[in-house]
Amino acid sequence: MTETRTTTTTHYRICPLCEACCGLEIKVSEGRVTRISGHADDVFSQGYICPKGAALKDLHEDPDRLRQPLIKRQGQFEPASWEEAYAEIEQRLQAVQARHGRHSVAAVAGNPSAHKIGLMLYYPRLLKALGTRNIFSAATLDQMPRHVVSGLMYGHWMSVPVPDITRTDWLLVLGANPVASNGSMWTVPDFRGKAKALQARGGKLIVIDPRRSETAALADEHHFIRPGADVFLLLGMLHTVFESGLARAGAAEGLIGSLDELRQAVAPFAPEVVAERCGLPAETIVRLATELATTPRAVLYGRIGTCTQDFGSLSTWLIDLLNLLTGHLDQVGGSMFPKAAAFAANTAGPAGQGRGVKLGRFSSRVSSAPEVMGELPISCLAEEIDTPGEGAVRALITIATNPVLSAPNGQRLSKALEQLDFMVSLDIYLNETTRHADVILPAPSPLEDLHYDVPFPQLSWRNHARYSAPIFQRPAEQPAEWQSLLRLAAIAQGAQGPQDSQKLDDEYFADELKRLPADLAEAARAASGHLQGPDRLLDLALRGGPYKLGLEQVQAAPAGLDLGELQPRLPELLRTPDGHIDLTPPPLMQDLQRATAALHENAPALTLIGRRDVRSNNSWMHNLPILAKGPERCTLLVHPSDAQRLGLQDGSQARLSRSDQPANTLLVPVQLSAAMMPGVVSLPHGWGHDQAGTRLKLAAERPGVNLNALLDEQRRDPLSGNSVLSGVAVNLVAA
Repeated sequence: MTETRTTTTTHYRICPLCEACCGLEIKVSEGRVTRISGHADDVFSQGYICPKGAALKDLHEDPDRLRQPLIKRQGQFEPASWEEAYAEIEQRLQAVQARHGRHSVAAVAGNPSAHKIGLMLYYPRLLKALGTRNIFSAATLDQMPRHVVSGLMYGHWMSVPVPDITRTDWLLVLGANPVASNGSMWTVPDFRGKAKALQARGGKLIVIDPRRSETAALADEHHFIRPGADVFLLLGMLHTVFESGLARAGAAEGLIGSLDELRQAVAPFAPEVVAERCGLPAETIVRLATELATTPRAVLYGRIGTCTQDFGSLSTWLIDLLNLLTGHLDQVGGSMFPKAAAFAANTAGPAGQGRGVKLGRFSSRVSSAPEVMGELPISCLAEEIDTPGEGAVRALITIATNPVLSAPNGQRLSKALEQLDFMVSLDIYLNETTRHADVILPAPSPLEDLHYDVPFPQLSWRNHARYSAPIFQRPAEQPAEWQSLLRLAAIAQGAQGPQDSQKLDDEYFADELKRLPADLAEAARAASGHLQGPDRLLDLALRGGPYKLGLEQVQAAPAGLDLGELQPRLPELLRTPDGHIDLTPPPLMQDLQRATAALHENAPALTLIGRRDVRSNNSWMHNLPILAKGPERCTLLVHPSDAQRLGLQDGSQARLSRSDQPANTLLVPVQLSAAMMPGVVSLPHGWGHDQAGTRLKLAAERPGVNLNALLDEQRRDPLSGNSVLSGVAVNLVAA
């Protein structure tokens, strides 16, 4: 009798499913994942794991995940070879370019692309080849105000200060739920554990939110606030700091100009004036501002709720001003700047001074919405397609995105996509957006790809460098995503017939070396030239980074390299033309006039906000069994007093509509919750999996309703172009 032994291997991976970027330990036996747990020795996440990490097995094995290119013929998708797919793209994309010009092609990238080094490093190559101004991304759905403020104040879009949570003694969280998100524009796995440690050392956690969220339930204090009123709370706090004589620059001393203009600008917003608009007592506003200013190690953090509203840029700016003018910016235990090992522009070039940023270098064709960071607001995409005229979008490339569900008024966008001459999608699913494509190019499983986070070390609670090798080999016919992007770039530049991706990659690397002085370029070629693809570009970036690492060093550390706690970085971080922090950027100072005009507006009777759940941060996670199981999550949370007033009961159905558009309604399940502020209801985003032509079997079993179907695509923060997804006046009636 022959004994059969099963060999189990252990692999270490960085989770690619949310901003926490947790280290995972993955057991594999006979070619299948048998167990996923947190990697206890990981230098960054220290063993923490959330349900999303365990869902990587479901994603890898999902029968709905596309594994072969699809071409639409006579309205039906048919499997095709990769060369057939590239040939179809070549014929049809080049025809649109020839007939309508380069700006007739648009490109859209979604949040998952930020977790893929191949997409992050090679997508710019495609955009340069396309030569189009019609570039869109999910950034204008949740985070563009943060980039605008960082650019204007510090000189670069990605110079983002984050709370030094392990050393602070006072943390105020405004409009954010890091227990569910583990940070947003702040990479902080196991926020709950770190918050409890803060409290255990005698510190204080305060949450201000229209919902008593999971983070608020953990806090020492929770205060309700009227949705969209964050700007008035922050102005009232800044007013208090000035009037109480508490303003001090701390580490920014000598790097800022006069405070007189700013002091005068906030003078009309005394706590007594803004209190009613906020829904917080004036004495609470004064106390919070005083505690922030007088606690030696303190910090204020705001995110999704402060960005996805009418005053997203103003609110983000005021958060940074409060941290700075209470002496907590760039201070231990305050708001600090990470120093990434690679790809961070604020670690490259001359320190302390740079070109700064420019807003509005061009505008969208239809709404004249200004460009930010090279992008136009994604809420402009539908009108750029369905509005006839010179310069209309006639072809579209989407990458790891589902704007039909994630962007406002997805119904209009869905109809607009049907009008395109051609559409190609790089995606793992046939979803609500990619069903409109003519060609779909599938991505490999994350477990078949290498991993190194490009943006998130620039936002991390601790400095680190970590690399993951593929666990499984890609199928022989499956190209890496970066190879597909190179092929698309070649097609966009007019290439004919099959292309050698290795040759295209060599050309890209050669172009990157041209950015360096001749002696450095030769040294980089000698050090990195033997590699290919993202590995080669990563090695180049690590060697040129602030820690002078090499790819081999990072690869040799399965638990990652710990690069230490956050350290003060002023003034070397600055990339402004004068080497100073701009406290009063003219666009933000001018936008204060909108806040002044809105200060005395009456609050709506009922206001809608979104919410996040740890198991469903993105729409594509609804097809994974481990995340889809459990209670219904797409419910409308309603305070019992509002339910009684409106004749609603727990579990009943209600019709939800926007106050200014009552004919457009959603049928929603009601869930009574005392966690809601009276007069505020909450519905999560990313649902609505009931549209024909998709292949998301599990998600379709409990499709939920699409919050964004109610929202106005024309309503945006004027400076950042970010869509207003929260603080919307609504009507609610029993169905």
